[in-house]
Amino acid sequence: MANESLKEAFQQILPKIISSVSPDSIMDVLFSKKLLTEDDYYRLREVSVARDRCRDMMSLLHSSSHPQMFIHLRLALLEEYSFIVAKIDDQIPSLDSQLQQLHLNCSDIGKILWI
Repeated sequence: MANESLKEAFQQILPKIISSVSPDSIMDVLFSKKLLTEDDYYRLREVSVARDRCRDMMSLLHSSSHPQMFIHLRLALLEEYSFIVAKIDDQIPSLDSQLQQLHLNCSDIGKILWI
């Protein structure tokens, strides 16, 4: 649920993202977490104009079926682009509780595996 809410919020501010974000560090984070395939990563790196690379990256992410893609994107943006994250968070008042619930669910899974 949090991922879908984030996906919609990112879509709503897509022009701001494309004009403000240099995608290289974001791509590096997503690639390191295996959220971008090697082929996608290198194809995006070949796009010479940063705005076009960002547009292509966002298009690729929107077509992804990964259940936490936009949660990871939000985290990747947090350090360098906190103003983008703030705009996203402002659009989703219940996001904090959704992310906390997701964290609790993941923590419960870890506890179950260790019992």
